[in-house]
Amino acid sequence: MTVYALDKLIAETRRLAAEYRRTTGKPLPGVSNEIAENDAARLLDLTLCEDRGNGYDAVGSGQFEGKRVIIKARTIFDDSKSGQRIGQLKVDKDWDSVILVLMDEDYEPFEMFEAEREDIIDAIDGASTSRKKRGAMSVARFKIVGQLVWTREEGRL
Repeated sequence: MTVYALDKLIAETRRLAAEYRRTTGKPLPGVSNEIAENDAARLLDLTLCEDRGNGYDAVGSGQFEGKRVIIKARTIFDDSKSGQRIGQLKVDKDWDSVILVLMDEDYEPFEMFEAEREDIIDAIDGASTSRKKRGAMSVARFKIVGQLVWTREEGRL
């Protein structure tokens, strides 16, 4: 049994990551995706998988019932910068959709988008050869092929 509740640990991680970036000018590696996975699970009624080796991070309930979901994160520190990318998508693995959690400079989520596997694969196939090999996609492209499923102001849509 742990001493700290997970939600308290995530809140403290959020605070430390934001302070680290303000102090050093660099993001704390690996933190944003851990925070995003917990936020997506809590806010979208997803169950995180203990074994992530299957190629997906969570299984859905409710509107995401039975879906095998990859959760990606992007922290937006400067709205004026374009060309921000999401992490590599492994199209050879079994998954149904991807949730992209967009967070502000305090690592608080402000929007979440979902894109279906077929739409993502079509978008990647239309990309340049080097991006296609890496399974790379920009945040802007993801927003085009996906749909907004949660906002800070309105909650789940």
